[in-house]
Amino acid sequence: MDKKQLIAGVMVLAVVLAKGQDTLMISKTQLLEQVAAENHQIRIAEMQAEMAGADYQQSNSLYLPQVSASYTGITTNNPLMAFGSKLNQEILTQADFNPALLNDPDNVENFATEILILQPLLNLDGVYGRNAAKIQKEAYELKTGRMKEYLELEAVKWYMQLQLAYEAVQVLERAVQTSQEALDMITDYYDQGMLQKADLLDVQVRANEVQNQLRYAKSNVQNTSDQLAILLGERPGLVTYKPEERAAMEYEQSSFPMMLPEGRKDLLAMNKSVQGYESLMQSSRMKFLPRINAFGSFQLYDNQPLGFDASGYVIGAKLSWDIFKGYTQIAQANKAKIEALKARVEQEQYSAQQQAELSKANRMFLDALEKIASSELAFDQASEAYKVRKDRFEQGLEKTSDLLTAETQMFNKELEFRQAVFEYNFSKEYLHFLTRQ
Repeated sequence: MDKKQLIAGVMVLAVVLAKGQDTLMISKTQLLEQVAAENHQIRIAEMQAEMAGADYQQSNSLYLPQVSASYTGITTNNPLMAFGSKLNQEILTQADFNPALLNDPDNVENFATEILILQPLLNLDGVYGRNAAKIQKEAYELKTGRMKEYLELEAVKWYMQLQLAYEAVQVLERAVQTSQEALDMITDYYDQGMLQKADLLDVQVRANEVQNQLRYAKSNVQNTSDQLAILLGERPGLVTYKPEERAAMEYEQSSFPMMLPEGRKDLLAMNKSVQGYESLMQSSRMKFLPRINAFGSFQLYDNQPLGFDASGYVIGAKLSWDIFKGYTQIAQANKAKIEALKARVEQEQYSAQQQAELSKANRMFLDALEKIASSELAFDQASEAYKVRKDRFEQGLEKTSDLLTAETQMFNKELEFRQAVFEYNFSKEYLHFLTRQ
């Protein structure tokens, strides 16, 4: 296969792939709503928050009773169990005290129904453990909220990238049209013997370069669409998205705080995490104190299945105290203390990193504003220079290479200006994210 056949095959494949994909118009509002509803990361974060909520619900056992019921049927000739079964069934007679029957009883059937109730009264370690579970639930809810804010920023970024990608395609399509017009003009001049072949070849090279740039720009549109599809919880490569709104060319100066807001969700979540570890530390210390629990049971006995002729109950309270468990509790308390200190250090480190990120973002924001001013001026100057050189070229006063250079510079400066506007507007969105409460 020669080079021309290979290029033709690639172009045919590109056309087939393009026809196999639908173009879907999407607005910024639609994108944000769909990301909030369908994004996989958000769904995972919500599930983690729900799991933390389930752990907190589990701690209700600290106050609520545990109730269990059982039904048991046995047959035995064990002397002790046989005598006790008859005693529970309230069917003992004087004859049952015969030593011969006591030592060698007949088989006795016993069917017992028991309802057991356990009621916690005082478990201080459980109180702090429940508080830690509650704090963890709140921390996960805050993390989920911050995750939603981050993915909203990601959605805005990729939507702006998509707008910029389409703008780049339009700029390069104009460049293709301009290069084709230049090629037609230079070809005509060459046919008339007014230019050398080297001039014609320069224009042809320029036309091919612009075509390649346009091809890459269109590929970038699909690449950006794939990123949006991932954010939307869809398979990439099936749809090409097109923004309903064009990229903003205007820019407004704004100012943002230089210090981190205390009410930012991720900072609050870090603080909750520290509080949770401190509660677990207190819980480990409370394990050295005694626990008090109440219990009660109600029994029904009979020598026939599903019989309930005899009954009894037991009610009481138990104080238990783990005085020493082979240094296990001491080690656990020490570990909990270290984990609480570690969480505090991590919180301080995270706050310092985020403060540095905010300062960096503010500097980038100011740099982006300066870049806009310089790139806009460069674009205006390049456009004017191209017009002048084009007029002079048509009068035979400029070289072909100078005209091509001016044309290339004009379109490059337009792309740079649009990129600068994108960077400035995204810097605003990022600063809003960093200072959002």
